[in-house]
Amino acid sequence: MTTAWIPGPQQLQEAYRQVTGRIAEAATRSGRRPEDVLLVAVTKTASPDQIRLLAEMGHVDFAENRVQQLEKRAPALTEFLSRKKSLGSTSTREVGPLGACAEYVRWHMIGQLHRNKAKSVTQLVKLIHSVDSLRLAEELHALGSRMTEPIQVLIQVNASGELSKGGVVIPAVMHLADQIATMVNLRPRGLMTMAPYSDNPEESRHCFARTAEVFEEIRTARIGGGDFNILSMGMSNDFEVAIQEGANLVRVGRALFGDEEYL
Repeated sequence: MTTAWIPGPQQLQEAYRQVTGRIAEAATRSGRRPEDVLLVAVTKTASPDQIRLLAEMGHVDFAENRVQQLEKRAPALTEFLSRKKSLGSTSTREVGPLGACAEYVRWHMIGQLHRNKAKSVTQLVKLIHSVDSLRLAEELHALGSRMTEPIQVLIQVNASGELSKGGVVIPAVMHLADQIATMVNLRPRGLMTMAPYSDNPEESRHCFARTAEVFEEIRTARIGGGDFNILSMGMSNDFEVAIQEGANLVRVGRALFGDEEYL
């Protein structure tokens, strides 16, 4: 029987160093700068203490795939950072092991989003990664009419063809992107995909390459204009291959926070 890995504070700091180092190496090998690839920390297996520590280390971007957890964690982290700021704890003079404490965070919704949960999510996140239908896009567009800025979204692509995976099939992606681009209350920012899980990262390459091809086709067609510039691909087991295939945003959870899901 294997024991789940649950990192403590020092282990989390080291895991963060390792992940960011691997991202930097993969970006450099693909001819890009390390800062051109955004790391989003997926908090599915994280405890509240781990999330706070990562923010104290200066990390900004976090993601959840469950609305119920997002509704608890986003306000709690905002309150924590507000308290630190009120105490003068987020000044650049206070530098932690990997940098100054973040003064703010950005939350991402990466899981399946049902239309009845869309309202609460739009109030909490900077970017929704999982728009997979015109009906969901229309619901978000209606909600966006009550907001001061357009809702930023990614189209989720099912590049593997797996029935268990959400997302839009490859032949329909450009058409949906074109439709969303006409919605004044939405801002299509790019594509997201999930490859089938495998212990061999190379098995993800085809899905990433195919999604990157569609991404470039949409950009060439100027759908969404210059704002269509995010390619969200790669998780803990395959993010280096994703970067090699063009990802500029990777979603990493277990490589940072451990294997056992926090409940």
